[in-house]
Amino acid sequence: MSETMDKTYTDLNTSPRTLLGPGPSPAHPRVLRAMATPLIGHLDPQFISVMTDVQELLRYAFQTQNLLTIPVSGTGSAGMEAALCNFIEPGDSVLVAVMGYFGERIVEIAGRYGAMVDRLDAPWGTVFEPGQIRDALDRKKYKLLALVQAETSTGAGQPGIAEIAAAAHAAGTLVVLDTVTSLGTMPVKIDEWDVDVAFSGSQKGLSCPPGLAPLTVGERAREALRARKSPVANWYLDLVAVEKYWGQTRTYHHTAPISMNFALREGLRMLAEEGLEARWARHEENAHMLWDGLEAMDLGLLVEKPHRLPALTTPRLTEGIDDAAVRRTLLNEYNIEIAGGFGPLAGTIWRIGLMGHGSRKENVVMLLGALREILKR
Repeated sequence: MSETMDKTYTDLNTSPRTLLGPGPSPAHPRVLRAMATPLIGHLDPQFISVMTDVQELLRYAFQTQNLLTIPVSGTGSAGMEAALCNFIEPGDSVLVAVMGYFGERIVEIAGRYGAMVDRLDAPWGTVFEPGQIRDALDRKKYKLLALVQAETSTGAGQPGIAEIAAAAHAAGTLVVLDTVTSLGTMPVKIDEWDVDVAFSGSQKGLSCPPGLAPLTVGERAREALRARKSPVANWYLDLVAVEKYWGQTRTYHHTAPISMNFALREGLRMLAEEGLEARWARHEENAHMLWDGLEAMDLGLLVEKPHRLPALTTPRLTEGIDDAAVRRTLLNEYNIEIAGGFGPLAGTIWRIGLMGHGSRKENVVMLLGALREILKR
């Protein structure tokens, strides 16, 4: 192979897209400016201070006092894996409530760590009655129950988290909750609901680029971690070791993504400035505006109104609509990105995200106007 490159590369020059899909959402300009802050070392006293700020702000976002509340270095999928691999040992019985693609992913990850996985299934686009999960917990002893609060593949939000968690704890079962799409867009109340482990992602409701996975672990789960009979089967995500970096000793474990932590700190600071109640209300108001506009175009919605996510809307495609062609036109002519369905919903829905900085009235007006023009052609 030649040691000289024959090809030259131009400066990076991407189109200014409006990201209205299931993620990533638009990063706020303040977040991008924070991300451009000059680098410092991952053990620099100033970065240690940033780490402390991030943990405090994450506790506010999750509504928890959990000491072990950190951003995992990785995307939301790393958060999912950390939330599972630390509490699963080979042979453990795990129950997963599956109502879409990300429940399916939990099943796969848990199985790879040796869990004996039972699944409880709901049709894509629907949710579980808490009693369905309670009945499954009554039938068999499980170490861990995992479920998704906001299923990004369908736009459905699981109700009754507190009731489900209470049933799990009555059965001696830990609760792991996926809040990747819900954190920062709708109520997430980890302490009030008594959830043991929750994880999220930086790229949706927190208005940041992808790259960090907020994670919070309660005392019940920490006791289970301390009681493990075998080492955590993932060195990078081993919370026993990672906690020493984020805890009082600040012992080196890995080089944290410095710039992403700068970004997350700013995104969380903006969340605190706006206030959780106001943030949730903004997402709800803009979602209703979108729903009304879609229904005015005779595009029905997949999910029943009580269970719709304010951050992710899934309109059904009527006969004659070319899914891929419409999305391609939105991207090429309007610089707007939305996503299609996948799995059993492929070709039948769109997935439209109004998350974090992307949840703005002007984005709703722009998207609805573009769709009207395209669908009239």
